[in-house]
Amino acid sequence: MASSSSCRAWHCLLALFLLSSAAYGQLSPSFYARSCPTLQLIVRATMIKALLVERRMGASLLRLHFHDCFVQGCDGSILLDDVGSFVGEKTAAPNNNSVRGYEVIDEIKRNVELLCPGVVSCADIAALAARDGTFLVRT
Repeated sequence: MASSSSCRAWHCLLALFLLSSAAYGQLSPSFYARSCPTLQLIVRATMIKALLVERRMGASLLRLHFHDCFVQGCDGSILLDDVGSFVGEKTAAPNNNSVRGYEVIDEIKRNVELLCPGVVSCADIAALAARDGTFLVRT
């Protein structure tokens, strides 16, 4: 009985360790502060430009971000293009002619890559664009 009890305690400790490890990797607004310090400025400037062209773009990018996060988390998969016989999420039936704003995300990504090549994920760019788009439309 004692070994069964200690085994349960060991499992509890292991579970606690795994949960605390997962919490360590949570999102942080300052995640790119060192690796791409101009990220926030790049996204904000590109979003201002996009909203001056079309005010509804803030809502469109929020919807794009929502569709990206729809099933198993936000992974940027909604930005995948068709390649050969592979149908990307951009033109998949649920998103085709429904989601818009891809060109704004592409422009932000190009601008970010100029100053921080290979650092910022497309999923993070979509999230930041949705955040700034809703904030800027509100103000």
